[in-house]
Amino acid sequence: MYLQVSPAGSKRWFLKYRIAGAEKQLALGSYPAVSLTAARKARDAAKLQKSEGRDPVQVRKVEKLKATRSDGDTFKAVALEWYGKQAPQWSASHAERSLRQLERDLFPWIGARAMTDIHPMELLAALQKVEERGAVETADRVLMLARQVWDYWLPTTNNEQRNITEGLKGRLTPYRGKSFAAIVDPARLGELLRAIKQYKGGPIVRTALQLAPVLYQRPGNLREMEWTELDLDGALWTIPSMKMKRTKLEKEQGEAHTVPLPTQAVALLRSLHPLTGHGRYVFPGERSHDRPISDNSVRSGLYALGFGKEQTWHGFRATARTMLVDQLNLDPLAIEANLAHAVKDANGRSYNRTQYLKQRFEQIQHWADYLDKLARGADVIPFKAA
Repeated sequence: MYLQVSPAGSKRWFLKYRIAGAEKQLALGSYPAVSLTAARKARDAAKLQKSEGRDPVQVRKVEKLKATRSDGDTFKAVALEWYGKQAPQWSASHAERSLRQLERDLFPWIGARAMTDIHPMELLAALQKVEERGAVETADRVLMLARQVWDYWLPTTNNEQRNITEGLKGRLTPYRGKSFAAIVDPARLGELLRAIKQYKGGPIVRTALQLAPVLYQRPGNLREMEWTELDLDGALWTIPSMKMKRTKLEKEQGEAHTVPLPTQAVALLRSLHPLTGHGRYVFPGERSHDRPISDNSVRSGLYALGFGKEQTWHGFRATARTMLVDQLNLDPLAIEANLAHAVKDANGRSYNRTQYLKQRFEQIQHWADYLDKLARGADVIPFKAA
């Protein structure tokens, strides 16, 4: 340690030391504001850091960086910083839901607490408050958010810190993801198809009900179907990438999802065109034709038919996925392509949803014909004319 005197007469304490053979110096303060005793204490602290394998200059730089955070390392400050980096990569709905869960379920209880001071029991208590209102699934998701916030923060801390979310999942009420109700019994599905054809609730919802099992696309994509997306002569429905269930980047850079239309679907859409073809949406809402039918429209229709507890709108995807394999023994990869699921083929390559379009046309036509057979309730054997 030494006192450096500048030509202008100012005096500063410095500590000279070496790290990996390189000479460095650490400023300890100006004299007389920092006395010899205070300078020696600062020197001893720096020597202790060096003995622990830490560079005193780097330690000071880190401390200055931490001081620039206006709110300090509170959970809210760290969580919002993490969210700000992640949200641009997410879909708008996922980003909105994640922020809402942070603001509602975590910030009121641990938001103002320093990350280093939060005890696992504090976080568990916040999660249990979510469970107490019956939102078991939400508690599981909130824990996942907290885990990601801690994973984001930990690299900026010393090695003594740990992710306090570890082990908390076992203290929560076990949650298993719910499967959408889906009929996979051929006879019962035939009963549903016959009931749909007799639906009295209006041609728009009836057509949506009829197309749901045939095309087995996501409810949001079907109800938001636009006439400009349809090529009825080419029997093809092209869903823009921005409408698909993907990350924000995948929406912006991904390809459109193509859906082959069997002859039954084309006929249904042509029959509906005189009624809604003058507008944007194939299935416009009753109150406003500028908006599509609500998600509840088809759900209510299924309940009105007496099948609401057995079959959900989204469940038609599971129905098709199961029966196309179990009953018709068709190619699973082509089925996944029609479902817009990105899967790996046998060679490890990502399956291209636009490949094998001819086979997919044949497959979905086979499926539509099979559904017609179930709706009839028996096999119809054609006889040759005499």
